[in-house]
Amino acid sequence: MTADPSPPVPTTLPDGRPLPRFTGEERPMLEEWLDHQRGTLALKCAGLDDAQVRRASAEPSALTLLGLVQHLAEVERNWFQRVIAGLDAPPLFEDRGGFALDPARGLDEALGVWRREVARGRELCAGLTLEDTGRIVEGPVAGAEVGLRWVLIHLVEEYARHNGHADLLRERIDGVTGT
Repeated sequence: MTADPSPPVPTTLPDGRPLPRFTGEERPMLEEWLDHQRGTLALKCAGLDDAQVRRASAEPSALTLLGLVQHLAEVERNWFQRVIAGLDAPPLFEDRGGFALDPARGLDEALGVWRREVARGRELCAGLTLEDTGRIVEGPVAGAEVGLRWVLIHLVEEYARHNGHADLLRERIDGVTGT
């Protein structure tokens, strides 16, 4: 009997983010990449106070880490509740995009809302296949049928794009770089 020469691959990175699998089935891989991107957003906010997450990137942009967290909570709600599940889920924040900041809402509250939306999306998709579909609710392609596979790929892309913004915001706040 020969021992496998390959060391076991960890399931998390040293910073605590989930490490997506390198091989295997499509669905778990897509979900793990999405969880990795979600973990990156949380990491970019770690250790910051409410004033820091309200700091805008650079004029004329008003983009903030707090706004990104709120926006991605709205994104989760839209794609999983409204589109895939067909639910009538009202917006979470005053600004449907989630970017506007309420002076009374801090990071902990926004992260709590975001985490609840992530959990609800997982719950709604648990029994679905990648081929299951929903309908886009609004915008230029309202009514179009869209598959869960497409939604998962789109969310990985959406988070990756905004995590690039989060990298720049975090570097401007306190000089922390990297993922």
